[in-house]
Amino acid sequence: MNRINVKKFGFAMGFTGALVYAGCMIVMATAGQEGSITFFNSLLHGLDVTSIIRMDVPLLEALFGIVQTFILGWLIGACIAAFYNAQIKRR
Repeated sequence: MNRINVKKFGFAMGFTGALVYAGCMIVMATAGQEGSITFFNSLLHGLDVTSIIRMDVPLLEALFGIVQTFILGWLIGACIAAFYNAQIKRR
């Protein structure tokens, strides 16, 4: 069986998480508060985000958030790949 490249899989997961984060930023910037609430309520299957949504996020905080999301995604992806590779029986 083929092994998963840990670094590449980790990067793919991190980059995907950062893209999702950026997508959320774009939705909030373009749809406004009511549109964002409607979007995220429908996305989260009935959870009401009205009381927790915050529209006045500083740019530096958003930048830290996207970097943290990338790092966490990379770590999660690297762990998944490493655990998968560890379970493969070697011939």
